[in-house]
Amino acid sequence: MKLLFSETTPDYGHYLYPYVVWSFLEPGETPADAFDSGFLPGNPEMERFYLVRNLRVRLPAWKPSSENRRILRKGSGIRMELIPKTHFAVTPERRSRWLSYADERFGQGILHAERLDRLLAGPVISHLLHFTEEADGRELGTALLYLDAPRVAYYYYAFYDLAETTRNLGMILMTRAVEHFAQTGYQHLYLGTCVTKKARYKLQFEPMEFFNGFRWSTNLDELRHLLESDIPGRHRLDTPEFLPFQPAPPAALAAASPFGTRPLLP
Repeated sequence: MKLLFSETTPDYGHYLYPYVVWSFLEPGETPADAFDSGFLPGNPEMERFYLVRNLRVRLPAWKPSSENRRILRKGSGIRMELIPKTHFAVTPERRSRWLSYADERFGQGILHAERLDRLLAGPVISHLLHFTEEADGRELGTALLYLDAPRVAYYYYAFYDLAETTRNLGMILMTRAVEHFAQTGYQHLYLGTCVTKKARYKLQFEPMEFFNGFRWSTNLDELRHLLESDIPGRHRLDTPEFLPFQPAPPAALAAASPFGTRPLLP
């Protein structure tokens, strides 16, 4: 992959000059290579990817916990179908329902109609997991996915009935997805970003891994430290509170880093 560093707002007083890290695939590479290196799709066309703290479940080693089993029991009676995007009808009613969900869950206009249409038109969505009530066929929810078997299942957006409060539909959808892709031989299910405390609900699957900027880590105490502490004006790798979570000093971490550069040509 080729990397670009897109500058964002600096903190000059603390010598912080941040760059957003973008990656672009090279010939012979696939999106699965970007996912494996800690990147998520940066646009619906998957022309670029961005480096971010994100989560994945290592599916071959996943075994349902007691909480996972409890959620699966609550979802009994719910039918799940994996449908290629080309075979799924995004009716005006569904589209309107998804946009209403997004406004209520994410905030007004965060996932607006134009963005949703662009997502659905792009290769970043390849399949949908569709959930209905077995008894009467009532639609309960739909998750938008990118699949690249057997390496990547990416659980992108999920829309579900927020009025259904007795069964915790959001966790049922996600847990059923973990179960399905584990059973069908996928290596990882990617669950998106984990940069605020609001994302802690995703940490219910073991073994869970998160990308910390330079490697995949299974240390959830490290992740909780990142979520619960805010150290303005400092780089994480320059703080004594964070370094004990690492297996080696920064210079040794750099030696094992998957990223590197060559001298620029004149």
